[in-house]
Amino acid sequence: MADLENELDALTSETGFPGVIRIDQSDRTLLVKTHGFAHRGFEIPNTLDTRFGIASGAKGFTALTVVSLIEEGVLELSTLARSVLGDDLPSIGDSVTVEHLLSHRSGIGDYLDEEAGYEVADYMMPVPVQQLVTTEDYLEVLDGHESKFAPGERFAYCNAGYVLLALIAERTSGLPFHELVEQRVCQRAGLVDTAFPRSDELPSRSAVGYVEVDGTWRSNVFHLPVRGSGDGGIYTTIADMSSFWQAFLEGRIVSPDWVSELVRPRSEAPRHSKRYGLGFWLRSSADTILLEGHDAGVSFRSLHDPGTRMTITVISNTSEGAWRIARYLEDELCAEGRSA
Repeated sequence: MADLENELDALTSETGFPGVIRIDQSDRTLLVKTHGFAHRGFEIPNTLDTRFGIASGAKGFTALTVVSLIEEGVLELSTLARSVLGDDLPSIGDSVTVEHLLSHRSGIGDYLDEEAGYEVADYMMPVPVQQLVTTEDYLEVLDGHESKFAPGERFAYCNAGYVLLALIAERTSGLPFHELVEQRVCQRAGLVDTAFPRSDELPSRSAVGYVEVDGTWRSNVFHLPVRGSGDGGIYTTIADMSSFWQAFLEGRIVSPDWVSELVRPRSEAPRHSKRYGLGFWLRSSADTILLEGHDAGVSFRSLHDPGTRMTITVISNTSEGAWRIARYLEDELCAEGRSA
């Protein structure tokens, strides 16, 4: 571990990595590191208690929230989105199910189509970001996107699908989506610093996300919704992510049978060099389970390798900061020793 730590220090110095790193094995913490600034203007350093946005890492939380409702009989994998939407979002096919949405096999059009190819720092929301506060506020963003293929035909990563899942969870339970995540995931896992805050009202110890534009670091506040939904926008700490994995794998959020279902590969995703279950990525050639998030001012990768019982989390408050660090650690520490 000493040699790895020396190599890691050299890599973080070379890349200017701002963020946090943690490595656990079973119930032992092997390494924790913090680097860079949570706020560049005031030179406030990142610490072990800093809250970071994790972008699409939130999809795992959304999937668990939906599955908890399935366990209680509120929803089923076969529930039709149309049965909950009514007349809203007419472009979404009548045969799209909750399972299609969870597995990114719905074929619905996406407001943030990652297959189109773009730089995350260049993307701007199609409506003023301050209008996106509740899940219902996203209806305008989700509307009018034509379907790309028939439900179940193939895998296509779809952010809109996870906002739609949040809407379905909210309408069928009668509770706001953010409250559902708090009750059904955060409380069950003992997460004390994980929530969906407003970006213009961040709680204490929160890192500002930064985007580099022509050599200048700028806040990501104009790039993202003021409050996220089912596809992203949750903030967490490095300690809470460790607690999350422990609770998830022990069946304290949803039952062990459902944990197995969530991480059972449903699709090959060659464009991403991975496979996908329900809300969770898997490496293409191993059983390693991953959550990943990439957005303007956010890069996040957290994984658990059942073979080595190793959990690795890297979070950065820049768009690209986490990637080289995460790849290096995964190659060095995970079973089969190669990147997903």
